[in-house]
Amino acid sequence: MKSFIKDRQRLRKTLITFSFVLLPVTFVYISCPIIAQGASEGIVTGGLIVFVLIFISSLFFGRIWCGWICPAGGLQEIYFQINNKKVKIGKLNWLKYLSFLAIFASIISAIRSAGGLATIDPFYYTEHGISIAKEGAYTIFYAQIAFITTFAILAGKRGFCHYFCPIAVIMITGRRIRNLIGWPALHLSADVDRCADCRKCSTSCPMGLDVNDMVRQERMENAECILCGCCVDVCPKEAIRYAVK
Repeated sequence: MKSFIKDRQRLRKTLITFSFVLLPVTFVYISCPIIAQGASEGIVTGGLIVFVLIFISSLFFGRIWCGWICPAGGLQEIYFQINNKKVKIGKLNWLKYLSFLAIFASIISAIRSAGGLATIDPFYYTEHGISIAKEGAYTIFYAQIAFITTFAILAGKRGFCHYFCPIAVIMITGRRIRNLIGWPALHLSADVDRCADCRKCSTSCPMGLDVNDMVRQERMENAECILCGCCVDVCPKEAIRYAVK
């Protein structure tokens, strides 16, 4: 069991780091400006398709994309070596909702100006399947890297996820719809009687959440939880687990 736990987090970190390494190839699929540009030409881009799939996945798996696949998450976890402090959770967390509204409005406006979406191009803004090879892509790519880096280094653990990421809002919305209706979905569950108050769960959380308090309050559902399973795998008493209901 212990070997499996170590392997699971090793696998997660490998996947999320590899996702970042592949970002020069794949960044158009999570680049909001490029999705809006395609929409202004009446094109359903690969990025727009990915956003729809992320929303659908959140209805059943919450923010698991953030914990296991997101390249921006992989970059930010690399920066844990520089700033491993918890992000201050407060009013600044609402910035990502404003970011989402601005981007969503720009995409809707772009679609309206194009008279609707007429074609599908999964490889829009790529050259031979590589995102960064397209003219002008370097500027967008490095600007996004710099932006994410700034939040991660200055704010702390996954600062970009907490404060600015519009994709996070897509998944938070999907999760809230699921919670409202209540169909079976992946979530964290805890047995408070097993908890030894060692706080290893809180220390290990890449989002800087007070997981120990969540366990004590018996409220494991949190909009900022990315279902990475770090708290599950580090708990010496197995008080936290994945569950589906």
